[in-house]
Amino acid sequence: MDDLNNTEIDAGSFSSWLHETLKSLKTGMGMNVPCGACTGCCTSSYFIRIKPFETGAISRIPKELLFPAPGLSRGNYVLGYDENGHCPMFKNGKCKIYNSRPETCRLYDCRIFSATGIPVDSNRNIILERIKQWRFSFPENIDRAEYDAVRNCAEFIRRFSSHFPKGFIPNNPTQLAVLAIKIYEVFLDADLNNIENKSEIIKMITDILES
Repeated sequence: MDDLNNTEIDAGSFSSWLHETLKSLKTGMGMNVPCGACTGCCTSSYFIRIKPFETGAISRIPKELLFPAPGLSRGNYVLGYDENGHCPMFKNGKCKIYNSRPETCRLYDCRIFSATGIPVDSNRNIILERIKQWRFSFPENIDRAEYDAVRNCAEFIRRFSSHFPKGFIPNNPTQLAVLAIKIYEVFLDADLNNIENKSEIIKMITDILES
């Protein structure tokens, strides 16, 4: 049976996943995601950013499919999607350049939405279904503590996004989820029901982002 029809999919222990994700974001080495038969990220109308150093990907993608990335320096590209919302490198059910795929693809892990509770665009049905199916486990107290911190962080930055300096809080759901994961430690001991120290928390977050 196609695993997309299963009601639940093991996402791993939360803390193990979280720290693997942080390491992946830091090194750019990519995530080991148990995708199974799911190809949602390849078929959900995503624009893929390709950075200048990704010469392997750039050399394997036809030039006519690469466009200068808006607002970024020369050498940054964007790969679009076809009329079906599919990546043009996705053919016959698989990625034609998998071993040279862009960093954006290597780092993508839809478990970040299950972890943070940040909603995905409603037109990405396959990804929405997979997000509902992921189930993290909490074998130790730290798993639950870090999960709560990530969730509280995501809720805080969404609720008070207008209180941050302009440009600090992204509108893109993926970038917003990544941000919550990067700065979750601010909320390990924070009580979201007591927001009297809101300004202090905002300052802590902006200091982290500016460092």
